[in-house]
Amino acid sequence: MASCGSFYFVPLLLLMLLLASPATAALVTSSQPGGNATAARPRPGMEQLKRKRIRALLTKLNKPALKTIQSSDGDIIDCVPSHLQPAFDHPKLRGEKILDPPERPKNRNFTFGGSGRSRVGEVVVQAWHATGEACPEGTVPIRRTTEKDLLRASSLRRYGRKPARRGVRRDSTSSGHEHAVGYVNSEQYYGAKASVNVWSPRIGDPSEFSLSQIWVLSGSFGNDLNTIEAGWQVSPELYGDSNPRFFTYWTTDAYQETGCYNHNCRGFVQTTNKIAIGAAITPESVYNGRQFDITLMLWKWCAHQDPKHGHWWLELGPGLVVGYWPSHLFSHLARHANMVQFGGEVVNTRPSGSHTATQMGSGHFPREGFDRAAYFRNLQVVDWDNNLIPAANLKLLADHPGCYDIQGGTNSYWGSYFYYGGPGRNAKCP
Repeated sequence: MASCGSFYFVPLLLLMLLLASPATAALVTSSQPGGNATAARPRPGMEQLKRKRIRALLTKLNKPALKTIQSSDGDIIDCVPSHLQPAFDHPKLRGEKILDPPERPKNRNFTFGGSGRSRVGEVVVQAWHATGEACPEGTVPIRRTTEKDLLRASSLRRYGRKPARRGVRRDSTSSGHEHAVGYVNSEQYYGAKASVNVWSPRIGDPSEFSLSQIWVLSGSFGNDLNTIEAGWQVSPELYGDSNPRFFTYWTTDAYQETGCYNHNCRGFVQTTNKIAIGAAITPESVYNGRQFDITLMLWKWCAHQDPKHGHWWLELGPGLVVGYWPSHLFSHLARHANMVQFGGEVVNTRPSGSHTATQMGSGHFPREGFDRAAYFRNLQVVDWDNNLIPAANLKLLADHPGCYDIQGGTNSYWGSYFYYGGPGRNAKCP
């Protein structure tokens, strides 16, 4: 019998010792209602904090609207009083009035031609225009940021910004960004103009994007790089779909902490009530069919002519001024640009360890030519005296020609031009 008694006594003693130990007590407590959450269970406090940050950011980005337009593509366009747009949250702009556009660069009506299947020089149409509604005078149309937009973002802190880059180089091959561009860098530049056809390139991974744009740049390719950018972009993470969208961007520190896309920070001042930055462009070019392009112009009213201003202005299409970037945003670009680039850019995250299948331009190589490849045409720059002149001494650069390439030329119809782009991953781009 003694053996049986010791059999029950030893487990009972062990159980009492275990219950008295701190580790076991913590485990028991965590399983009780109101106890500390275990590692496998998400902490409600963190989720609540994220939701609180999302609500605060939505309040900051989405301003009170006089009218709201529901677009067929799912966008909501808010008609925001001009003086309430995000740019006027900046301390240097509070209480300021929106400026009238300065004199446009001279000789901007360049003569060019093209195939009968091209739509060139026409008013730019966006998807929300199909509703037949418009924003009233005195307001600006702003694409509403939604909770879904923020939940897709890889970082709330960096929402609406390009990924931070370390050691930005001219070819940017070390940052996951790949380019096929034409550029000039031998003068002081006060603007640029070009036409680019619009496509809907396939995106291989939702965190990647493909864009076609004009850059004006100044400073080194270190952390003091200033850029202003405008063009069209496909970015599922930012917009939630694969539509090509009109966009803007700026930075004064090589994409580290300053600047943003569109109206996602205190920067760009919009002046038109006809275009929504970040909204989809329609129609798109068709492979082996009709081409559709948009004309972009960036220019700066020369500092020696207007020392109080010197802002950088943006025009889209034939004479439609979209708005301006105030000169106080910049260091080097407050004076002039020392480089202008035209072309395409993609992000390559190397999904599955191989090169991305994200396309640039039409997704076809430049050797296929008109109706098939993406192009920039009528490349011009603005000189110190506010004249539009051909982009002389244009250099062409493709970071990875087997993935995305570029080929250029000059003729009497398109002036200086190039075809660019490609499919991304293929036999020559593993």
